[in-house]
Amino acid sequence: MNHQEDKRFKVARFEALIGIALVLINFLWWYGFAFGMGGQAVSDYDWILGMPSWFFYSCIVGFILMVFIVMIVVKYLLTDIPFDEEEDHE
Repeated sequence: MNHQEDKRFKVARFEALIGIALVLINFLWWYGFAFGMGGQAVSDYDWILGMPSWFFYSCIVGFILMVFIVMIVVKYLLTDIPFDEEEDHE
């Protein structure tokens, strides 16, 4: 079977783009808080639960946010596709 005709490749490409988008969202979140709030003298930092606020927001909150985003993406956007070619002929 030609891979250009196979719908599984279209689904795989779409899901790969979703994965790339998730990585970019995670990196931009982390970079924005880490370098946006962390570019000052340590004496000027705000502290949350004993951590600098830039670290708390970029690493702790960012991780929790990404876990929820990935759960939503897996539940609503990703598709269960068969890997067996035999099922395509039925």
